Amino acid sequence: MTLHFLRRPERPYVIAGPCMAESLELMQAVVQPLRQLAKELDFDLIFKASFDKANRTSIHSYRGPGLEEAIRWFQRLKEENPGLSVLTDVHETSQVAPAAEVIDVLQIPAFLCRQTDLLVAAVQTGRAVNVKKGQFLAPENAQHIISKVQQAAAERQLPLNYALTERGTTFGYGNLVVDMRGLKIMSDFEAPVIFDITHSLQLPAAGGAQGEVSGGLRAFAPVLARAATATGYLDGFFLEVHTDPNRAKSDAATQLGVEQASTLLRQIVPLWRNVRSLPKQDNIYG
Repeated sequence: MTLHFLRRPERPYVIAGPCMAESLELMQAVVQPLRQLAKELDFDLIFKASFDKANRTSIHSYRGPGLEEAIRWFQRLKEENPGLSVLTDVHETSQVAPAAEVIDVLQIPAFLCRQTDLLVAAVQTGRAVNVKKGQFLAPENAQHIISKVQQAAAERQLPLNYALTERGTTFGYGNLVVDMRGLKIMSDFEAPVIFDITHSLQLPAAGGAQGEVSGGLRAFAPVLARAATATGYLDGFFLEVHTDPNRAKSDAATQLGVEQASTLLRQIVPLWRNVRSLPKQDNIYG
């Protein structure tokens, strides 16, 4: 059954998993507690991992196992976990079709969110598409991403099946901020909206010698997550989860440990339900 993103779903989407598909064993170790938590808290789990981190800061950084190997690992995970939906990034149009044979949600990385050919190719597979809103993009300009998605779907007479993910906006050279107003703006475009908790914690090019890796402030994960949830405009969450974050091969400063992720989700999923039940009266303020 193909996953379909909805606006104001009955259960929140939780996109979670390690930043990089470092190994099948890591993916297996992370997916099991997440699946148990999905049953406990009643959310729709979408397991994620990247086969290639094509936008690493340094050319010397490890990029991942590659598409062919990672697809085999995802296939194994789905066989071991019936009904599991999986997500991975695609960076080039040539990757889209082979990824779509196994992957349920194709993700467009933030730096590529305006790449029309990549968006069109992903949408026209019929798979769900998650578009990361670029750090450089105003939330108002996300409407142009939506227009591309709509046209691509219409050309193949496909239903709209996409989400927009907020991951912070560039603030100076080495920081990100999350403008909570953007969540409402994108939601008003009738788009399902996801909040990327862990990437919003990044301090780009601030985490290592000569700025070769991104730094981050993991301690602010609950602050940002609770604040975004309280807006009432989220349809789901994105968070990267690792068994040993400090030794992760990418995004070591921002990924959450399994217990950290569990504690956080036990806070924000009930909050999501409470806020969702409030009547929307924001229009009375002008």
